[in-house]
Amino acid sequence: MDTIREHLWIWGHVAGSYNGEYGLPDSTMGALEGAQYLGVENLILISYKGLPEPPYENLARELSPLKRVVWSVVGAGGTSRGFEEELTATQALAAQFPNFVGAMMDDFFKSDEAPQPAVYTPEQLAALRERLHASARPLDLWVVLYAHQLHMPIAPHLAECDVLTFWTWKAEELSQLEENFARAEVLAPRPRKVLGLYMFDFGNARPLPVPLMERQCELGLKWLREGRVEGLILLSTSICDLGLETVEWSRRWVEAVGDEQL
Repeated sequence: MDTIREHLWIWGHVAGSYNGEYGLPDSTMGALEGAQYLGVENLILISYKGLPEPPYENLARELSPLKRVVWSVVGAGGTSRGFEEELTATQALAAQFPNFVGAMMDDFFKSDEAPQPAVYTPEQLAALRERLHASARPLDLWVVLYAHQLHMPIAPHLAECDVLTFWTWKAEELSQLEENFARAEVLAPRPRKVLGLYMFDFGNARPLPVPLMERQCELGLKWLREGRVEGLILLSTSICDLGLETVEWSRRWVEAVGDEQL
């Protein structure tokens, strides 16, 4: 039987990715170190401001102690080095490193004013997913969806994804988490669901109150036990060495529940 720890993930970047942003102190903690600090065995590595740069093999090798790794093919801010380049690089890493299990599209959906709602069309996503599944080691296609994007005409895009990660950008919107997640389930019945858990209120550039951290974690754990989600993601490795109360609470929480059986 699975333990809860096997279903916990951490969102990761290269060290210092948020330095100078969100009013946060500078961080020196890397992706693997952050995962180990929280006691989490699965990592989603996201490109941030163009980092990491290719070749990626040395970084991927550093992540070998982890059980599962998902690698971004669309990075923070919806950035990409190009469809073919990102796909080819991710497939090559997966062929070399057996803990690679998926490809993530971060910040994939755009604003209402954008000419098209997403980085790729549904047809492009179908082709991407088909090629990921046909890799030497098949990979799942992951995507980020925010609560404030639920009104967008994106059901055809979501239908082409294997895993939907659901996020609440601003802390005040966590009071509607149950309602909004139910809407996501209706909007995208096909993809498996994973709940994103911010340990900092990035939407307002301020610390997240510990009671809100506790509430979203306990709600996520309830949904994990019920089978509504298959995992929980703590964000991120780049804030794990800043002494934030929510990070320390999350670390204790992982230690307390991680070895429980599902």
